[in-house]
Amino acid sequence: MRNAARGAALAALLLAAGVDVQAAGLRIGLQSDPDALDPATGTSFTGRIVFAALCDKLIDIDEKIEFVPQLARSWAWSPDGLTLTFRLRDDVVFHDGERFDAQAAKINLERYRNAAESRRKAELKPVAAIEATDATTLILRLSEPSAPLLAVLADRAGMMMSPKALAEAGPRIAANPVCSGPFKFARRVPLERIVLDRFDRYWNAAAVHVDSVTFTMIPDNSVRLVNLRAGQLDLVERIAPSDVKTVRSDARLKLATVTGLAYQSILINVGHGEKAAGPLGRSAKVREAFEAALDRGIINQVVLEGIFTPSNQAEAPGARFFNASRPVPPRDVARAKALLKEAGFGRVAFTLRVVNSPADAQVGEVIQSMAAEAGFDIKVEATEAGTFVAATERGDFEAAIGIWSGRADPDGNITIWIQCDGAVNRGRYCNRELDGLFRDARRVNDVAARQALYRRASQIYLDERPLLGLYHYTWIWGMSERITGFVPHPDGLIRPQGLSIRN
Repeated sequence: MRNAARGAALAALLLAAGVDVQAAGLRIGLQSDPDALDPATGTSFTGRIVFAALCDKLIDIDEKIEFVPQLARSWAWSPDGLTLTFRLRDDVVFHDGERFDAQAAKINLERYRNAAESRRKAELKPVAAIEATDATTLILRLSEPSAPLLAVLADRAGMMMSPKALAEAGPRIAANPVCSGPFKFARRVPLERIVLDRFDRYWNAAAVHVDSVTFTMIPDNSVRLVNLRAGQLDLVERIAPSDVKTVRSDARLKLATVTGLAYQSILINVGHGEKAAGPLGRSAKVREAFEAALDRGIINQVVLEGIFTPSNQAEAPGARFFNASRPVPPRDVARAKALLKEAGFGRVAFTLRVVNSPADAQVGEVIQSMAAEAGFDIKVEATEAGTFVAATERGDFEAAIGIWSGRADPDGNITIWIQCDGAVNRGRYCNRELDGLFRDARRVNDVAARQALYRRASQIYLDERPLLGLYHYTWIWGMSERITGFVPHPDGLIRPQGLSIRN
């Protein structure tokens, strides 16, 4: 009876999701409804997945996190790092038939830099001037060298929309986005689905093998999997670790995985209001004791089926900018107790905020249990995502577990959290020496020089512990065995180029 009831409930949810089993083309299940379909204002991860099919960028990243051409054929830095020159494709049109050229690119970048609604201003702050010297030459003049700029232009700030559509719609462009990607916008039913149709004039049309893409929003992991197993979805953008065995045991399905840029961490409030006044916020030694109480490997095994990658840094172990001299530390309860005693405390109490997802809540509970053995009395407070974000933004937290979806450049993975003026530095940590290292790392393009600077930077934040890395995500996609050509990327996005569905 219990299984029958569960099946009935899932079937009801499946129907509520509005999946059209007769829909042609590729059907993708998303975990959440994207926000605005405007690269200037969008902030959601699932929105970036939709953009990957809708809006081409100046450049992209490949599965090895290397920059590759997209709307730009090539690019080059000047010797002083103050000029970035792009040579653009001459065979691109927007979905409304308008031609893409350097002037169109300039209009988009100026909008991202200056429009009242734009959330890309900080990302493009180093850009002082933009020139379109001819139809295929775009020149960016910088106020200071900025190595991370390429990664910025491989994301929303590099996405191009039709200047004609922008002029007509202005800030309302999200209601009918007009880009130059492989698929064009058809319709959106909020909280239910987004439908894109194949764009026949796409410059790389030979790489597109499906007639449409339908994104269906299904927040429940179990319901997404039910839809996939029933053949009503072709691909789902996230499989829960607990469901991996189920997918592997189903001959009609297959998995694709890759270690992601995304990571989970504990942000600690060290300077944002009265919640920073407790022992955890005031004392780096108490934070060191807290870390010594944690076993990241156990968290991974108990909650995440051993599938994710335990990590203590913003870069994944083995990645180009990971500091190998500071690997994931082992759990040491005796040391944790000794550190607490040295800091002048017998036991320390604090509240750990988490989002009320099953995985995050369970991670919080495992941490609570581990830390209790070392002298920490933790209250786990689980709230829905909006409440969680609002609380951390106003400093109403002592510690909080959160995700960052990750970026291709190390600057975008760590500075936003712990640079003095970081965009999401909700714990208000500030170290001017660290900021100086981040600044120096932005000013050089040489990989070895940047590695040395980020190693020095990581020594500081790993010692002071305003942020405790827990693990890097493994992106897990589930798909029909009929899907071919899928290439997993560490950014977690689904690129439709090359994807096909066997009959």
